[in-house]
Parts: sequence; structure tokens; C-alpha cells
Amino acid sequence: MTDLVALKETFYALNPITQSLFGGLFTYTLTALGAALVFFTKNVGHKLLDAMMGFAAGVMIAASFWSLLVPAIDMAAAQGMIEWLPAVIGFLSGGIFLRICDAYLPHLHIGSPIEEAEGVPTSWRRATLLVLAITLHNIPEGLAIGVLFGAAASGIEAAGGATVIGAITLAIGIGIQNFPEGTAVSMPLRREGLSVGKSFWYGQLSGIVEPISAVIGAAAVLMVQPLLPYALAFAAGAMIYVVVEELIPESQLHGNTDIATLGTMLGFSVMMILDVALG
Repeated sequence: MTDLVALKETFYALNPITQSLFGGLFTYTLTALGAALVFFTKNVGHKLLDAMMGFAAGVMIAASFWSLLVPAIDMAAAQGMIEWLPAVIGFLSGGIFLRICDAYLPHLHIGSPIEEAEGVPTSWRRATLLVLAITLHNIPEGLAIGVLFGAAASGIEAAGGATVIGAITLAIGIGIQNFPEGTAVSMPLRREGLSVGKSFWYGQLSGIVEPISAVIGAAAVLMVQPLLPYALAFAAGAMIYVVVEELIPESQLHGNTDIATLGTMLGFSVMMILDVALG
């Protein structure tokens, strides 16, 4: 117990950018662990994968509300702004940003044929396009972690509702849902004939952007503190866009609607418990 307290105090004493880096590395590690399942089996049933994708969607929905939108609204009120305005502007901006990225960045959704690749036309391989699809929605996850650590260090966390433990909780929640995402990339590639090593490589590669975007998010909000409510809501909007545009549709591609839906509800409940109990 003494060691845990010392570890906690040491982490709290770190610069928020360093805290964000560790948070991003944690979520990346969970992605890599999920991808590592390919070393033990060549196939994970569609029912399980769909339930896992639904679970990831539920976690992201809950995290967007409790970890990002609520602190954004509280922080706006603490800074004398119209409470809902920064949240609405940031939320919609996050979705628009992801829509623009979706339109131009070449990527392929899990379970789709190569002919349905989105973004500008390219001759890139299927594996690369799959990784880019997951990478695209890992960016707002990393930004969310970094922004929340930056918000906690802003000096107005007590009034604004953003705390280090809240940022840690968000990192834990995102890490949990990253596990099935790593699996969802590596397993299809293995079934298509790629080697175990390459399947794992591509699966873990999709998460490497999270520590990078976490550091960027923390650095940005520390430099421009008035943007904090907008930045929190921006990350929430980007995450919800990913959930509605990608995760939920992909979780129901194989007819496992009930299982995927229950997975979503379970993921939402787990993240809600983490946020309320720990935050």
C-alpha cells in the first residue's frame, strides 16, 4: 500500500505532458496486447469480435459524456462563459474534423472489401488501409487523454471538474476498449494469410498514434488555457463521430445485432462505473 501511495504521488508530481505520454503509452500497450492474441489463435468468432466492438463503442460514448463534455460545461461556467456554447462548438467541430479526415485519408473499415476503401484513391495495401482506419479514430482518443491531463494542471480543475484522477480514469477506459480494437485489426489480417508477425505488427501499429496525440493535446491546452472547454468537447465530438460512423455499424455487420448492442451497454456501464467511482 505504501508503494502504491508513493507511486501515485510520484505520478501526480510529473509534468502534465509527461503524464499524458504515460497515459498514451498505456492505451497503446493495451492495443498491442489485443493484437497479440494473434500469436495464440488464428481466428476469433464474429460474435465475440462484434461484442468487443460494441463494448468499445459503449466505453467511448460514456467517456465522451462523463470525462469530456461534463468537465467542458463545468469549466465554461467557471470561466464565466455561456455554459453550453463551448461544448456545442467544440463537439460539432470535432465531428466535422473527423468527417474531413474521413473524406480525404485513405482507409478501409474492418470487414469491408478493398473496393469500398474510403478517402482519396490509392494503391496502398489492404493491411495499410485497415491500420489507417483504426489510427484515424485513435487520434481523438489520444487527444482526449492529453487535453484532460492538461486541463487538470490548468489551475482551475476544482472549479472546472477536470482532475488527474479523471484523466487516469479516461486513460483506463480507453485502454480497455483499445484491446478489442487491436484484435479486430490483427485477426482479419491473419485470416487473410498474413504471417503472425505481420498481423501483430499492423495491429499494434494502429495504437502508436495515441501517445503522440496525447502529448500534442496536453501541450496545446497548456499554451492556450481559454480553449480548454472547446478542446474537451472537440475530443468528445470526434469520439462520438467514430462510434456512430464506424464502431456501431461494424459491430453489426454479421447479424449479431443483439450481442453487439448488449456489448455496447456493458461498455457504457463499465466506463460509467469507472468515471463515477474513481472520479
